[in-house]
Amino acid sequence: MKVNWRKTGMVAAGAFGLWMASGGKAFAQESGPSMEELAIALDTMWLLIAASLVFFMQAGFALIEAGMTRSKSTVNILMKNLMDFAIASIVFWMVGWAFAYGTSAGGFIGIDHFFLSYDAEATGTPVLASWLFQVVFAGTAATIVSGAMAERTKFTSYLIYSAVISIFIYPVVVHWSWSGAGWLNHYAGSTEGNWGFTDFAGSTVVHSVGGWAALMGALILGPRLGKFGPDGKPKSIPGHNMSLAALGVFILWLGWFGFNPGSQLALSSQADANAVALVAMNTNLAAAAGALTAMMVTWFRAGKPELGMTLNGTLAGLVAITAGCAYVDPMSAVIIGAIAGPVVVLGCDLLEKLKIDDPVSAVPVHLANGIWGTLAVGLFASIEGNTGTLGLFYGGGMTLLISQFVGVAAVGLWTAALSGAMFYLLKATVGLRVSKEEEEVGLDIGEHNAVAYPDFQKLPDLSGATATAPSGAVATAPTK
Repeated sequence: MKVNWRKTGMVAAGAFGLWMASGGKAFAQESGPSMEELAIALDTMWLLIAASLVFFMQAGFALIEAGMTRSKSTVNILMKNLMDFAIASIVFWMVGWAFAYGTSAGGFIGIDHFFLSYDAEATGTPVLASWLFQVVFAGTAATIVSGAMAERTKFTSYLIYSAVISIFIYPVVVHWSWSGAGWLNHYAGSTEGNWGFTDFAGSTVVHSVGGWAALMGALILGPRLGKFGPDGKPKSIPGHNMSLAALGVFILWLGWFGFNPGSQLALSSQADANAVALVAMNTNLAAAAGALTAMMVTWFRAGKPELGMTLNGTLAGLVAITAGCAYVDPMSAVIIGAIAGPVVVLGCDLLEKLKIDDPVSAVPVHLANGIWGTLAVGLFASIEGNTGTLGLFYGGGMTLLISQFVGVAAVGLWTAALSGAMFYLLKATVGLRVSKEEEEVGLDIGEHNAVAYPDFQKLPDLSGATATAPSGAVATAPTK
């Protein structure tokens, strides 16, 4: 079909002239959506795309956790990563959203909008799109715990504590920090500017919450069988598939481009576009810096570059930059990520000295670097229009840094106390840990009567006779 470009241009020019003559309103109303409606549509689409990227992070967490643990618990790990998001979706719809974003009761908790009550005729970005973006964050907080407690936790208990985190522990922290009415938003009662606790995308609100719960769970659960010898020295328990672990990290790195830039919540103005671009660049630089420094530390210590810790360094850089990605310049993002790499390595060393078994280094990655990244905002914040003040290194004094300390401490006390009480209660009632026999054979068989690699593993017969363990040894399968 031949197009008459001259005629087409005349028609377009005439249409533009009519739109200008009507103030850009009447013609738009008659012929299509207004500019305001287009902006709302763009912001909504941006939220849905970002939510999709964050949801894909569930696959990344599942792969890295499965790859860094033994094959005999792979089915169990995949089941947990599937079900914690399924549970988070239901309970965050029923209760979690209300506690997080409902009308505030004294800045502590929301008290309405249960079952996501909303006005379908309301203008602006639909609340349903906002809910979807927030529920994928809730799922992330819940799934962090699973890695630290892998290979020895009862599946039933896991489902219960995953629900509790998504129903109450995480939403309350969100209300304090992100609702616009929580007490952490305006530290010490200040209403002059926005210099209260500042966490753009969740170094503390998401990652430290998951990290604190993971630490308490690993402490109360105890280490895997054989992790520490009679002399107390740690023994290496290698993961069964580093290809899965590496793919998981690549997926998480990709997903973080929804996690951090999506937290701008809009993309319909020049200011939004500038902010999203800065956040995306800072996110990528910090991840790269974390990978490099973690690799260099392990290379120096062992004489060879180590893949597992380098992967963790990448995640550490991503976690650390999450709080300040909109508030710091690219050079600061590199510094924050570069410090995150050694932090995760030293965090792993500390856990082993304390005889805490964390198979996938969830605590050093998410808790240690969640804290570091949150405090780093108080040091490196240089974009005053976003934080209301500057960080210590940019002439802002101690104000913002103190606010960050208060937020880290408050969230830490809240999460550690509640998750610790929850795990102790589970241990005393339904039980938290599988039996020794189930752990030896593997949770796939003990908890699900299934195996991930049937060509190499065999299910027991109905009498519970024998099962071939992934190591090749024959183990007795427990009966239920």
